[in-house]
Amino acid sequence: MTKIYTSADQIDFSISDIPSMPVPANVLMVKPTFFDVEYIINPHMHGHIGGVDKVRADHEWELLRDGFSELGLNIHTLEGEKNLPDMVFCANQSLPFVDEKGNKKALMGIMHASQRKGEVPVIEKWYQKQGYETLHLDPGKTRTFEGMGDALWHFKRKLLWGAYGFRTSQNAYEQISQLFNTPVIALELVDEKFYHLDTCMCMLSEQSVLIYPGAFTNTGLEMIHKLFDNVITANLYEAEKLFAVNATCPDGKNVLIQQGCTDVNKKLRDAGFIVHEYSTREYLKSGGSVFCMKLMFW
Repeated sequence: MTKIYTSADQIDFSISDIPSMPVPANVLMVKPTFFDVEYIINPHMHGHIGGVDKVRADHEWELLRDGFSELGLNIHTLEGEKNLPDMVFCANQSLPFVDEKGNKKALMGIMHASQRKGEVPVIEKWYQKQGYETLHLDPGKTRTFEGMGDALWHFKRKLLWGAYGFRTSQNAYEQISQLFNTPVIALELVDEKFYHLDTCMCMLSEQSVLIYPGAFTNTGLEMIHKLFDNVITANLYEAEKLFAVNATCPDGKNVLIQQGCTDVNKKLRDAGFIVHEYSTREYLKSGGSVFCMKLMFW
């Protein structure tokens, strides 16, 4: 089933029609040895060059790693690389996938910023050591694609939600749909502070999603509301300043999120989710939080 959907009236399926896909049980985290703000490639980095507290960043990373482990996930770590301070945000360089035969594959990204392009081959070598087949988009057809920063699998389903507008080229999804034989819901992002889909959309379960509505067009919101029974919304302050939507829910029940998201946390608990708060304040300086700091894989 390959098709790009760009409006709600095009959607000719329900979630139950989409083939199932297993939930990943493994987490990769890149050690923050070289993490810092060394350049400005998103609005959140302004005023923070050289301003990362390295000791605090290490502590925050360790607590988040332990949080994933406490949920029963298998933790894998990779050494950071000098001159690649943002590689700690290891959700951005690739899109992993497991096909109906259980074959593990990873589509490698084409990073928008020159400062981050060197991260991709490092992550690709790591994938190959895990037994993954690595795939690449045709750079003659697609200029940029930033992995799971912009492409999110629907929970337990072989349906991809793909964003474009700031970091990923819209036409990337034509190739991705063909490569993975999967439908794609294409969402245009309209606010540069929410430059990745993972900053404004968090998959919670098959029926539930957390979003910041102001990051999307009305057309995009219509598609989201058509396919999710329960759409939880974050307010501007918690979405922008606390990266509330850059949370992650690896098992459809437990949500790991930046500390202090009072309004969102209440909504999540009211909806039956278990909330686990972690400080990622040093990483917010670079425009990332909980979701960005890990890669879920099979």
